[in-house]
Amino acid sequence: MTRLNRRRLIKAAGMGVFGASASGWFPKIANRANADTTGSSESAAGKKSPKKRHCILLWMPGGPTQTDTFDMKPDHENGGEFKEIATSVPGLRFSEHLPKLAKHAEHLAVVRSLSTKEGDHGRGTYLMRTGESPMGPVNYPPIGAALAKTMPTDQQELPNYVSIGPFRAFNRDAFGPGFLGAKYAPLVVGATDGGGATVGDDGYARLQVDSLKAPVGKERMARRLEMWEQLQASYLADHPDSASAKAHHQTYERTVNMMSKKAGEAFDLSKEDATLREAYGKGVFGQGCLLARRLIERGVSFVEVSLGTTSGGIGWDTHADNFNAVKTLSGELDAGWATLIEDLKLRGMLEDTTILWMGEFGRTPKINQSAGRDHFPQAWSCVFAGGGIAGGQAYGKTTADGMEVDENKVGVKDVLATLCSAVGMSPLEENYTDNGRPIPLVEEGEPIDDLLA
Repeated sequence: MTRLNRRRLIKAAGMGVFGASASGWFPKIANRANADTTGSSESAAGKKSPKKRHCILLWMPGGPTQTDTFDMKPDHENGGEFKEIATSVPGLRFSEHLPKLAKHAEHLAVVRSLSTKEGDHGRGTYLMRTGESPMGPVNYPPIGAALAKTMPTDQQELPNYVSIGPFRAFNRDAFGPGFLGAKYAPLVVGATDGGGATVGDDGYARLQVDSLKAPVGKERMARRLEMWEQLQASYLADHPDSASAKAHHQTYERTVNMMSKKAGEAFDLSKEDATLREAYGKGVFGQGCLLARRLIERGVSFVEVSLGTTSGGIGWDTHADNFNAVKTLSGELDAGWATLIEDLKLRGMLEDTTILWMGEFGRTPKINQSAGRDHFPQAWSCVFAGGGIAGGQAYGKTTADGMEVDENKVGVKDVLATLCSAVGMSPLEENYTDNGRPIPLVEEGEPIDDLLA
């Protein structure tokens, strides 16, 4: 059994692999000051409740270049223009344009041996976010929706899956709920599909949720909601087997819950310390990382933040002028991610929050005639950090020219299985399609034990 060791078996047994998965859009939020910090608490029945864990996916649309970030090749012609620098971990080196992250390397685990088979943006996006190729009759949910459905939570006002700044044009199905249905769709904030977010008078990206404010006064709104509930109850009773009716109801229910003052306050970044807010960076990604911290602080289980469109193109899709583009992107990444780690650590939240950095594929080590790098799924990198992760290491190895995996090759299923294990969920936990077919969170993937704390 490759990597299916005693640790995984113990975890699977402890998490009730064959039991029913936790679900529900809106459990009630608890004050963090009173939250369980020991990993368990006693219920009225005398049973221990699962530890509250959180996950942040840092999604890099376009495909980030591993050779200019976390798997540098300074002694080869493929290495390019950038220099590498030392980190807080002896022997672990990053790009010179990631100096802030380098100071937190003890919390990072770089996977340098990821190898996949999809070099198309749309197909690669679906593969990396769901763990499955985009074919066949099943519309798989992204890992964010699947984990948000199963991870323990006790908050009610906010959805358990929030997507900040997504660029969905490559494959919209990869950003939906899949067969889980509308109840588990992400709340989308500040989408960048249209070319970028609005910038406020203060110079910061505006990350707003539409329709948080009620269109009429409190009393009139209450009467409208009462009427809506009566009509919905009647319609649902007459159409008990209608999936579209249930999805419509769940969408409206989510919107109504989001109108609460408490929910709206989570998105008001002006409440943050001005110096801290600026440290994150003023763009969508930096402010998105700050918003992610605010959301998980309020009990949201899964938040993803995208570093998407730029003035020069679509995120990390650097077919031309790679080095100037990556320098700019790295600056945003470095400020947002490093500040997020430091902020979480200072608040005592890092050990309960797992972070995964990845895109749909990597980029060619060989530099093309336009000073760019092209699509390359054969040998590339992703990075884990935070809770449940054994940081301060590089796992796997590529050849001197970066063209092949030389040691510890892993696939997307292994990466997603590792993520599940790091947040305390078994990859074997099952969800069910409309026709009753059981689908594990990650089918056939093996957690990378060396990466797990």
